[in-house]
Amino acid sequence: TTTAPIELHFTLQLPSGSDNRTFGTIVILHGLLCAGLPIKCLRFRHHPVRGSSRNWGTHSRTFVSSLNRPVYALDLRNHGASAHSRPMTYSAMATDVVHFSRKHSLSDVALIGHSMGGKVAMSVALDPALSTSTLSKLVVVDIAPTRGKLSEEFERYVEAMDIIERAKLSTRAEALEILQQYEQVTSYCRNSRVCAFLLTNLIQKADASQFRIPVGLIGDSIAELGSLPYAPHEAQWDGEAMFIKGARSKFLNRHNGDTAQKFFPKMKMETLDTNH
Repeated sequence: TTTAPIELHFTLQLPSGSDNRTFGTIVILHGLLCAGLPIKCLRFRHHPVRGSSRNWGTHSRTFVSSLNRPVYALDLRNHGASAHSRPMTYSAMATDVVHFSRKHSLSDVALIGHSMGGKVAMSVALDPALSTSTLSKLVVVDIAPTRGKLSEEFERYVEAMDIIERAKLSTRAEALEILQQYEQVTSYCRNSRVCAFLLTNLIQKADASQFRIPVGLIGDSIAELGSLPYAPHEAQWDGEAMFIKGARSKFLNRHNGDTAQKFFPKMKMETLDTNH
């Protein structure tokens, strides 16, 4: 059965003097986890790209000024200001994005997705029900169209966030103490800025603090978030596709490049001197 779409929160940047046209549009999909959090900061020219629409603000403005196109940066379900809703699958998230495109009458879309957002973008492109006029270009940032288990580091982050919520902490310092325990064993959190990003999404209350994202729901969805709705023989998109690989990242590599080619026969690959 098809999951009913939810309305996605978004930010919109328009070119100077724009007539608010609805064609030739860029749509950006963020990576996994709460607003302000990277699993590991992807850097374009030293600017980190993180987990909600607001974190693409600098890049959105750059795209608008250099390409003269409207730029929509979306909050995917269970992130940012969008609703918390089950299921958290790539099919459901792709349905949300397609619904958004139809509601806003978007066409000739260049769809950009990082990490989880990249898998959502690929799921949109591979959807056989997608109108041929909707999507013109696909940019997938440092993720492959493969099925597999999410990294142990990510699972530990979700575990730490869950512990923080269950502990009903009242101060950010108490939460930081818990996160610092994970710094010792989790390479992604050895940079204190990553922990700081996590804590910017902690809403402090007198009785107990909680994260803006539904930590339990995301924890329950970890297996799904390593998946993909299609196998290589089941779907293909023949449009222009660019895959951007981080030179110091493991997510796009020689083992999964051929799989990406099967899904996207016109794909090109670029490598940036960065991590995930």
